[in-house]
Amino acid sequence: MERTASGVTVTGAKRRAAVRRELTAWSFVVPALVGLIIFVYGPLVYSLFISFTSWDLLTPARWTGLSNYARAFRDDTFIRCMSNTVFFVISIVPSGIVLAMAMAIALNRRGRGTGFFRAAFYMPSITSTVAVGLVWLWIFNPDKGVINSLLKLVGVRGLPQWLESVIWAKPALSLMRVWQVSGYYMIMYLTGLQNIPKELYEAAEIDGATWWQQIRHITVPLLSNITVFATIMLTIESFNLFEAIYVMTEGRPGGSTNTILYYIYTQAFERYRMGYASAMAWMLFAILFVITIIQFRARNKREEAGY
Repeated sequence: MERTASGVTVTGAKRRAAVRRELTAWSFVVPALVGLIIFVYGPLVYSLFISFTSWDLLTPARWTGLSNYARAFRDDTFIRCMSNTVFFVISIVPSGIVLAMAMAIALNRRGRGTGFFRAAFYMPSITSTVAVGLVWLWIFNPDKGVINSLLKLVGVRGLPQWLESVIWAKPALSLMRVWQVSGYYMIMYLTGLQNIPKELYEAAEIDGATWWQQIRHITVPLLSNITVFATIMLTIESFNLFEAIYVMTEGRPGGSTNTILYYIYTQAFERYRMGYASAMAWMLFAILFVITIIQFRARNKREEAGY
């Protein structure tokens, strides 16, 4: 063990330098961890606690056990909101995935205007949903909206009332949401398409495969991992549909667009039923967790089967 002129061992100096580096690293990590605990994990644990209580912010929380969870299954509004949410998931997820993949395939080749269209299709996904909702409120206006104005020009009678109609409100919101999110997943598919070897398409052309056969047997299978990820993310987004409902319909007409997340919001911040709202939020988390596990397992089985 060598000593320096000051009498301090080299090993001791290295040890102190390592401790200083470690303390420096922790000085950057600890503030983030404290913020994560205070603003994320702390509220999560507390929301789980109050889901077993009756609490209206004004009086002390009263322990009620599983009554809030049992109440949800007897709540007709909760069941209807869940039904509406499932409609949005079924209508948005497949449409968004197909549209995103189609746009990616169409814009995969470089050409004049390709960059412009890529940016144009991606722009809605990074635009505030509030701003997008306000624009689509004008588009869906039954009297002066763009869609009904175009339908009038082609002679259509009995124009849809869109967001004012029990029949058309949910499809209209689904259309808006698909338009907004598909550009984000288009970028994912573009990245996947550019990683597919061109030799596979060249070999397929030599074998006489048509364009559609190449898409079906090469493109779609090789993009399956992106599709699984996009499906999971879009499913979660669709279950958490809130901003568009808040801006465009507020659950109207007749509760036909009321989603589970908007119902949780109204119960918590309009009626101050914090315990019941927290119970529904944890039920939504459980549903999303189960769906995600099922999707991952389905994907693993397909990989084991060689698909």
